Amino acid sequence: MRYKYRRYYLYYLGRIAAFLVYLLPISAGSGLAAFLGRCVFYLLPEYRDITIDNLTRAFANEKTPSQIRHIAVKVFENLGRNASELINFPKITKDNVDRLVKIEGMSIVDESFARGKGTIILAAHMGNWELTGLVFRIKGYPGQTIGKKIYFYKYDNWLNGLRRAQDINVIYRDESPRKMLRVLKDNKILGIVADQDVDSVEGVFVNFFGMPAYTPIGPVALAKVTGASIIPVFVVREGRHHRFIIEKPVELVDTGNKDADIKVNTQRWSDIVESYIRRYPEQWVWMHRRWKTKNEV
Repeated sequence: MRYKYRRYYLYYLGRIAAFLVYLLPISAGSGLAAFLGRCVFYLLPEYRDITIDNLTRAFANEKTPSQIRHIAVKVFENLGRNASELINFPKITKDNVDRLVKIEGMSIVDESFARGKGTIILAAHMGNWELTGLVFRIKGYPGQTIGKKIYFYKYDNWLNGLRRAQDINVIYRDESPRKMLRVLKDNKILGIVADQDVDSVEGVFVNFFGMPAYTPIGPVALAKVTGASIIPVFVVREGRHHRFIIEKPVELVDTGNKDADIKVNTQRWSDIVESYIRRYPEQWVWMHRRWKTKNEV
């Protein structure tokens, strides 16, 4: 019961903090949020230790302990900035979005739409990934995104309210796959963030930073059924601005062996995600237990 009430206290405290951040200019709020993120690094030892442990596993032969700790602090700062920008979603419009985000490769998405088979936008939990759906909606591209329902309904309602302010609508990942297929069959965008170990969804083990990592097969499975393109998109933070990088569609292998093809193609997009994380390690969510599921084979 004590923890139940604590959720409410933390929720309303967060709403008050969010209101104060919203009163500030976006750049000022982002700077304050980065400072608060750094504070969280020191106040939450469990997540700090997970972050440092994961970074050490990934870069043990490439970076020193001091370099890894520096990256870990920056990870928390980036998440603080993300939260500040999410709070300020209602301020972002078609008139100012290009000052906040520099888009590279939108013609790739246009070419996918011209095919008429739907477009899977494959994002990662790096930079400010929440801006992915916002940019596409502001630019007039129809679609929906797949998301996880947050354990406490008030947080979930608040987050989705911020998304809906920009007409970003979520399909929860435990809902019927028919909803996801319908989006693609209607030649719209389906946004998927699939770079985490989620044991409640079907996945395969692929190589990720030299270690087997349980990875969702959803993007490849949906693409195989519908013929949709899988287009990786990364929102990379650069100071007070962002680069919105649209990669070429993943070239899918089709040998007729369904299981083998799913594994090979999942590895292909995972390699692309890993390449960006290696370039911008301070912008990925290392506090997630990416290698928690063990391969028993």
